[in-house]
Amino acid sequence: MPARIVYATFPSVAEAEEMARTLVEARLVACANILPEMVSIYRWEGQIERGTEAVMMLKTTSERAAEVVEAVRAAHPYDVPAIVVLPLEGGLPAYLAWIAGEVAAG
Repeated sequence: MPARIVYATFPSVAEAEEMARTLVEARLVACANILPEMVSIYRWEGQIERGTEAVMMLKTTSERAAEVVEAVRAAHPYDVPAIVVLPLEGGLPAYLAWIAGEVAAG
């Protein structure tokens, strides 16, 4: 079963943790890694902005990736959140099997 990483950013670690717990409890993801602070420089509505965000990487299966994207989008405080799905090419077979085993079929 192919695995995916869903990358998303959140305005705070607390919001990322809440989302991660919800997704793991729902068995949409096997694991969430949260990197507590990064600096983002971006253009929004014609202005250059600077902010700090928490990065979250969610491990899931290709079959559930779209559901993960929708769940994150639905609960996200941003108008246009950064949410992308990244394919995994290879990896430790036992780890990939663990992801598949932890993510329940839809």
